[in-house]
Amino acid sequence: MIENGDPPVLAAALGDIARARGMTEIAKASGITREALYKALRPGAEPRFDTIARVCAALGVRLVAQSGHEPVA
Repeated sequence: MIENGDPPVLAAALGDIARARGMTEIAKASGITREALYKALRPGAEPRFDTIARVCAALGVRLVAQSGHEPVA
């Protein structure tokens, strides 16, 4: 779980997973060049949402948004 919507943390976490599974394969599956993938997922990067979505799909990872507010009774 990543709190506070921190894009660089999300990008770095996805980068760790992608490197573990093989950047070349993830690049092919996502339709993003290997070089662009390394750049987008390096620590401190702030990739576009469509890049994150394509990488998640290639990794078989699902993004879930959850409200941070308690429901009103």
